[in-house]
Amino acid sequence: MFFASDNAGPALPGVMQRVTDANAGYAMPYGADEIMDEVRAGLRAAFEAPEAAVYLVATGTAANVLALACYAQPWQTVFCSEVAHIQEDECNAPEFYSGGAKLSLVAGGDKMTPAALRARIAAEEVRGVHGPQRGPVSITQVTERGQVYTLDELGALTTVAKDFGLPVHLDGARFANALVALGCTPAEMTWKAGVDVVSFGGTKNGCLGVEAVVFFDAEKAWEFELRRKRGAHLFSKHRYLSAQMAGYLQDGAWLDAARSANANCARLATGLQARGAEFVYPPQANMIFARFPRGVHQRLHEAGARYYVWEGALEGADRDEMLTARLVCDWSITAEQIDLFLGHFDK
Repeated sequence: MFFASDNAGPALPGVMQRVTDANAGYAMPYGADEIMDEVRAGLRAAFEAPEAAVYLVATGTAANVLALACYAQPWQTVFCSEVAHIQEDECNAPEFYSGGAKLSLVAGGDKMTPAALRARIAAEEVRGVHGPQRGPVSITQVTERGQVYTLDELGALTTVAKDFGLPVHLDGARFANALVALGCTPAEMTWKAGVDVVSFGGTKNGCLGVEAVVFFDAEKAWEFELRRKRGAHLFSKHRYLSAQMAGYLQDGAWLDAARSANANCARLATGLQARGAEFVYPPQANMIFARFPRGVHQRLHEAGARYYVWEGALEGADRDEMLTARLVCDWSITAEQIDLFLGHFDK
């Protein structure tokens, strides 16, 4: 009954097998391995972008901040939602790797609206040399609250960015979960919608630790290579990153894993709703924010369930007080685990 994070689950068997296979003999270092050629071709095909520049790093933070640094000068600002991952969970890494570019938060929760984004962008570059200059827009898909931008919503946000001549970064740590939820293609959710660079997540969806950065305009490729090396994120034994991503892409494993995670979440959400839980946000991918009584939370944790109590304290005498839980499903959670978790509501 482990719903704390999709970072906590096991790696896909195909990923593990490719890593094992890559562990034989010798391979050129620093991304010159032959498996990387396979990865590059696979991602270019998936994104319908034959000229895209493709790179691998080990963490989502590295993918996001190195990509953003290529588009954000130190005197600029990055526009993002007030609960974007780059704002809440990356310890000022965007500011550090860009050399000082700040974040400008777009009010309104986890999903930016075009009107709010336009107003926030328009509010900058009004003080000349004394204020930050406009920089890239960063969109988190799936959002940090489990919601998914539709293609129309993405297109509306990128249109605002382009009206100001600004590039767009997509934080796709849960890219696959959003993609299968929308039933679209990678191209439709990125460059066809106006995205310039995407952090294509692997770790949360069945890899050991690998993320891809895909630039749809290769103009930034060399700068990224320099920033990756200078930032200590260029692996010497790169074949182990390549092998993970190759196994992830092979035979559509990444899509199958996301479908499983989303289906697990849907099963859990249906069960929670039937038991009177209140959803703070509509579950749309593999993450749930739900409110239910402290007594149920306590019973679940005593039974060994693991998830985050997002709002409120687990300890307390009022067993009827409603607390908010964050529940995340990965590809490996079984129907039996979900049903066992739900069974504790009925006791």
